[in-house]
Amino acid sequence: MVEKVDNTKELKLKYPTNWKYKIILEKEYDAHKIAKETFKQREYTIQKSQNSSSGKYTSYSLSTLVKNDDERKSIFETLKKHKQIKFVL
Repeated sequence: MVEKVDNTKELKLKYPTNWKYKIILEKEYDAHKIAKETFKQREYTIQKSQNSSSGKYTSYSLSTLVKNDDERKSIFETLKKHKQIKFVL
């Protein structure tokens, strides 16, 4: 369950929760390999979302169970730092 707090971007989440990250990368990169490197032994699911209109980029949804806010943010930062990922949402 997600609640918005005081019209800010701060979320109040109940943990543990399944969290979905959206990654966007150039189509020649292997999103499954990136997910495996990032999540290592952690269980996750990956699903292709769509291609950009130009066909240059592909987006994927990555989902995993997170135990707390710090873990959720840490995974986001790890994905954000990956050289082959253009954007993380």
